[in-house]
Amino acid sequence: MKKKLSYIRNIIKLSIIIISIFCIKTSSTKSEALSTNENFNKSIDLSTMAIFINKEEEKKANEEALQTYLWGSLDSYTGDLTGYGAFCPKCTGRLACMSNLDLSNGRTTYDDKTYGTVRIVASSNNLPCGSIIKFTNKKIDPEPIIAIVLDRGVLGNSIDLLAPSEDYALKYIGRSSITYDVLRIGWEK
Repeated sequence: MKKKLSYIRNIIKLSIIIISIFCIKTSSTKSEALSTNENFNKSIDLSTMAIFINKEEEKKANEEALQTYLWGSLDSYTGDLTGYGAFCPKCTGRLACMSNLDLSNGRTTYDDKTYGTVRIVASSNNLPCGSIIKFTNKKIDPEPIIAIVLDRGVLGNSIDLLAPSEDYALKYIGRSSITYDVLRIGWEK
């Protein structure tokens, strides 16, 4: 019986030593931010997840800043809005800022790298060529109109919207007073 008790005590001591070593070993190793999902037997690296979330937040903030930069008004002007055709009296069919752009087919838009497809307008020298403006005129379009300055021939703060023809300009655009926002001054650098 004494041998049995001694044997059991030795097993208990050995077990305690093994458990102690195990506890010391696990507490001294670098703990990692890992969580295991037993249902799917997959690990999730929480530090990588935090970086991913931070990147997503940063991306969202950058997108919001870009939208503010692109669509925020730099200045506002009030003037007359009129329309004109490419071959109006005193017009050559060529734009003052881009004489190589073909308007003979009734083209009234320009594909800008930043703002996409925009309408073409003429302004005075108050706005440099390549400036982007935004205005609303429900008679022309229920949505705000984004346009680029590619032509000259008006005075002051007035804007002349390029139309497919003079008849179209008279019938659908006419003359009205507008306030427009300048979204970009001149060409992007």
